[in-house]
Amino acid sequence: MLNRTVFLVVCFVLLFGVQSYSAETIKIGVPGAHSGDLASYGLPTIKAVELVVKEINAGGGVNGRQVEIYAEDDACKPEVATNAATKLVSMKVDAIVGHICSGATKAAMGIYKNANLVAISPSATNPELTQSGDYPNFFRTIASDDLQASTQVDFILNNLKLTKIAVVHDKQDYGKGLAEFAKQFIEKSGRAQVVLFEGVTSGAVDYSAIVQKIKRSKAEIVLYGGYHPEASKIITQMRKKKMKTLFISGDGVKADTFIKVAAQNAEGIYATGQADTSQNSVMIKAKNDLKKVYGEDPGNFFENAYSAALALLNAIDKADSTDYDKLVHALRSEYVETPVGKISFDKHGDAIGVGFSVYQVRNSAFVEVK
Repeated sequence: MLNRTVFLVVCFVLLFGVQSYSAETIKIGVPGAHSGDLASYGLPTIKAVELVVKEINAGGGVNGRQVEIYAEDDACKPEVATNAATKLVSMKVDAIVGHICSGATKAAMGIYKNANLVAISPSATNPELTQSGDYPNFFRTIASDDLQASTQVDFILNNLKLTKIAVVHDKQDYGKGLAEFAKQFIEKSGRAQVVLFEGVTSGAVDYSAIVQKIKRSKAEIVLYGGYHPEASKIITQMRKKKMKTLFISGDGVKADTFIKVAAQNAEGIYATGQADTSQNSVMIKAKNDLKKVYGEDPGNFFENAYSAALALLNAIDKADSTDYDKLVHALRSEYVETPVGKISFDKHGDAIGVGFSVYQVRNSAFVEVK
């Protein structure tokens, strides 16, 4: 399926590439993880943007202008993301839907800012991207990690009623940031103890050392900040050691890929993720369209990416321009119906009206915990 998807993406880019220097078109860059372990996060974004663009173009475009897509693979690596961003700027794109990972997003955002380009990420949750004020050109259709960490800690304290928590992270912008916020919230609560706070190396094969530390800490639950490849290895090694310690992570782990890799060891794992909007009429339409075109269900961040594309093109329509200042004003003042709800953006770039829920793996699927 991955090969077929990549083939379709390449065909799409080639098809529209022949028109890439038309002055009349609106050019949207879509950078993200299109290869590697985290491609399952990036490829759904391309499909989502394609569906939105296809429908808008069929309806005559935005203010009579057709829309083109320029996909660039950053593999969720900051050093690659800067190259992708530079390439998109050189192509004179009008705006960005992406990147996917927080580290890659942060690496690219200054390049877009210098080029007066707006970027809307479907999945970069690091709080600093909006709260620092360094990236006034950055917007996102997902809530930030301080809210995600607060949701996780509240669930541990109030629902699971646990008091000994090991906080582990992958030392990267997203994972470490999420873990640090969680640690702050736990300590501030005065109701639980962080019995271990430690980072691990992404991409390692053996995590027995951290598993042994978790065991010695006598933690009742591990709160992990990071992505699914490392989480699946850690939880698998914990279960091989017969450890029944609970495990909770964030939207970097709430992925079908995690369940496939961790297999039976994924059962019972908790993860926060985008609040369930499956009954939203725009979401239902987006899912049905995806099924018709690709014959598959939405992947990670599909609804956030679909929402980002809708919000961006709606803002261009309302502003009647791709001018940076007019576009920023429209994003912050106009509401639009999307799969994640009716949203606009606050002065920091965070979407108004989105949040997180807690899910648990039950019978090989993430189920929302009510």
